[in-house]
Amino acid sequence: MPSDQAASEPDLLRAARAGDQDAFDELVAPCRRELQAHCYRMLGTLHDSEDALQDTLLRAWRGLASFDGRSSLRNWLYRIATNVSLDVIGRRKRAPVLPMDQGSAASGGWDFSTAPDTETVLWLQPLPDDGYEQRESIELAFVAALQHLSPNQRAALIMREVLGFTAREVAESMATSEASVKSALQRARATLDERLPDRSQQETLRALGDARVQAIVRSYADAFERGDVDGLIALLVEDADWSMPPYRQWYSGLGSIAEFLRTGPATLRWRHLATTANGQPAVGCYRWDAEREAFAADGIDVLTLSPEGRIAAVTAFLDPGLFPRFGLPERIGP
Repeated sequence: MPSDQAASEPDLLRAARAGDQDAFDELVAPCRRELQAHCYRMLGTLHDSEDALQDTLLRAWRGLASFDGRSSLRNWLYRIATNVSLDVIGRRKRAPVLPMDQGSAASGGWDFSTAPDTETVLWLQPLPDDGYEQRESIELAFVAALQHLSPNQRAALIMREVLGFTAREVAESMATSEASVKSALQRARATLDERLPDRSQQETLRALGDARVQAIVRSYADAFERGDVDGLIALLVEDADWSMPPYRQWYSGLGSIAEFLRTGPATLRWRHLATTANGQPAVGCYRWDAEREAFAADGIDVLTLSPEGRIAAVTAFLDPGLFPRFGLPERIGP
């Protein structure tokens, strides 16, 4: 294959079918990121979506001879990814959730003896924001709502309304009838209508503008680093929510959040680095580690903003293992 010019898709496909792994990698490269986002919508966790992407590409490589060209390569890959994701869902016994799905808001301050729950709960995880075009479809609220759908409803809705498949293509991909797909879509839409806010984060962020959003993030990080609880509370809406998976406890309302902050995070030393997750503003949070004499990765706070430019929710994903996936260092100096 000529190396001085870009090969066409048919050329790459012929080479890949002949066993050229490099040609296959080049062939699927334009779809990799969006395929992982699709698996993430289906599965709700970053770890599972990464594994599902690899399984999808392996199945595609092994089954390349079965691709007959009647649909686009993109659609064929999405069909494989959907079925891989459905297989994963079928093997696990629970859907990923956020703390708000596990019970009522907590009252009282923070108890440092509280233990995270990683045994009985599968927690939703954030997705690094690498410039996805369909950001509404990876927002935390949307992905969390998807996990409340049955697997078939979830697959049908994503394929039809996010990816733009026809009802017939969805039915063929899922080996069912168009009538079943339309019925699943109707039930899925009803569930999402109950769980999604009236306005997406993307609409809110566009209305606020980049400068104002960045100012909100800076104010959040600065107040946190000063231990300024009143300053943090001033940034929140009155009925704000604050959650910290993998902890079950979550707090709602300014009074409860203020007490939590004063007895918990505000007693510690912090540094922050701005980032983005799920198409939303976020910060990487680093807690002082006296033994290492550095600030060590602690969690990634994803911020949900209100149309008025205040913080409606803080979802703090307390998992240092996420930092490399977000391109964030694991520790920073004092």
